[in-house]
Amino acid sequence: MDIRNVAIIAHVDHGKTTLVDGLLKQSKTFRENEAEMSQTLILDSNDQEKERGITILAKNTAIIYKNTKINIIDTPGHADFSGEVERTLNMADGAILVIDAQEGPMPQTKFVLKKAFELGLRLIVVINKIDKKYANIPKALNKTYDLFLDLAQADNQLNFPVFYAIGREGKAWEKIPTDFSGDADLTAIFEAILKYIPAPAACSNSPFQMLVASLDWDAFKGKYSIGKITRGTAKRGLKTALIGSEGIEEISKIDHIYANLGLKRVEIEEGFAGDIVAITGIKNSGIGDTIADFNNPEGLPRMAIEEPTLKLSVSANTSPFAGREGKFCTSRQLLERIKKELDTNVSLKLEMGAQGEFTLFGRGELHLSVFIENLRREGYEFQVSRPQVVIREINGVNTEPVEELTVDTVSEYAQAITSEVIQRRGILVSQSANSDGSARIVFEITTRGLIGLKSAILTLSKGTAAANSYFIKNQPLGTNFPKLRKGVLIASEAGKALTYGLNVAQGRGITFINPGTPVYPGMIIGLNSREDDIEINVCKEKKQTNVRSSTADIAVILTPPTIMSLEQNMEFLERDELLEVTPKNLRLRKKILDPIKRRRSKNIIYV
Repeated sequence: MDIRNVAIIAHVDHGKTTLVDGLLKQSKTFRENEAEMSQTLILDSNDQEKERGITILAKNTAIIYKNTKINIIDTPGHADFSGEVERTLNMADGAILVIDAQEGPMPQTKFVLKKAFELGLRLIVVINKIDKKYANIPKALNKTYDLFLDLAQADNQLNFPVFYAIGREGKAWEKIPTDFSGDADLTAIFEAILKYIPAPAACSNSPFQMLVASLDWDAFKGKYSIGKITRGTAKRGLKTALIGSEGIEEISKIDHIYANLGLKRVEIEEGFAGDIVAITGIKNSGIGDTIADFNNPEGLPRMAIEEPTLKLSVSANTSPFAGREGKFCTSRQLLERIKKELDTNVSLKLEMGAQGEFTLFGRGELHLSVFIENLRREGYEFQVSRPQVVIREINGVNTEPVEELTVDTVSEYAQAITSEVIQRRGILVSQSANSDGSARIVFEITTRGLIGLKSAILTLSKGTAAANSYFIKNQPLGTNFPKLRKGVLIASEAGKALTYGLNVAQGRGITFINPGTPVYPGMIIGLNSREDDIEINVCKEKKQTNVRSSTADIAVILTPPTIMSLEQNMEFLERDELLEVTPKNLRLRKKILDPIKRRRSKNIIYV
């Protein structure tokens, strides 16, 4: 059987996973009565993927079309998960680049296209969502040609076929259609894969060799090592050598071999060169390792993953509420879970710190927050610090990462957003207006300036703007940033917050908690309207007196509290603050809870 290995790549929300839905359904991978035929985003099975509406983990699936097995790799579209893209593109021989007909190429489009060119992949371009009200197909296509001209590393990379699609309806055309009606039909995409994506260049007669690109695990078979067989044949019982960064690390045998078919993993007797398979029996394999025939143990080049740009400290919870809400609360349990994550999350790095702290390095706020949310849902209780930029020394000079930020917003908010970015020392690169009343603004800004910026942009645009960024370079480290946030309201007493105390607090600023919320001294319960931190007793009751008045029984009406997401809480933090994370609650707090010790390090106003 012929084989094609193709990756689906694009910017976030341009329709990759939806296009894969159509390919799976129209290839008759499912029976007509199977539930998947009525589902959307079939491959986004992770809970956070469903909730956030984005792909976080790269997925492998396979379909059969005209007696050809097509292995499909669905990749994330957000820049923070580009490590997933980097490792999985190594298994592909070609890629389908999906571009929104209204938005055109976006920041992540540039990143994934650059990686595809570096690996020499054959490209097919699909202009998707052509039925959008403000779709501008010629403009999107012209920008795509410009992008290819900027990034292509060889002349033959400038020659690519273009197709047009409405992914959510499962329709595609070779030419721009004048009529969007008709039955769902992706035949044009199927035929393009067979015609333009080359068959894998693999040698079946040589000794077995495979680069591990992904890992999986279950309680029955143990660890699955997933990758494309570069040469030879994988057979059950084959004696293999595991080749890591320091040479041969393990001698073992292949127990089982599996191939993808739709959403299922099917056991097979042999895996042939060019196919993507999962094998068991290699207990200590890691991403980037080579599994080779024991008699000819030759390693393949390890995958190069770009370095992290942000870091934060994680440690066991030390608040007065520690151990009340979590299942796993100790440093040892936390470290074991982090080490397990390092096996599969190739962009995540760990550095052991003093006093039980662990420093995690990631590709961005979303990358780190998704892992933190996973820990929280699994029952872990811990505390995290403010995200900080990773400073690198290059040629004796301390440098910091710089990113290209693209903001799509309603034109009336463009000036306010530009002012906010410039305040954070961003540089305006370009600004353009669209016929639908929207504007696209492009900036260059340091990663330090990006921390907390996306939340600020959403606030300034009343939730209508979309901001995307990706790393472009390092530059010499600039001066310290001014504090961009006001002071905080801090609980001064332990107990439950009461309406009277919260009413006093709301006279000073914005509150984050409801009446009845347990608090402890040093816990942050709101945002001050001024620069200083203020301690307030939100557990305070109104004193009862014998004096009667006409207004005595009027109920106090509180403004609803501001409830922030995990990412917003992380962005809110200053250097002297921590975020307490438990399965049930997110609590902001000061690092130093004792008010006397805190007072020595910082002046505080008391109320």
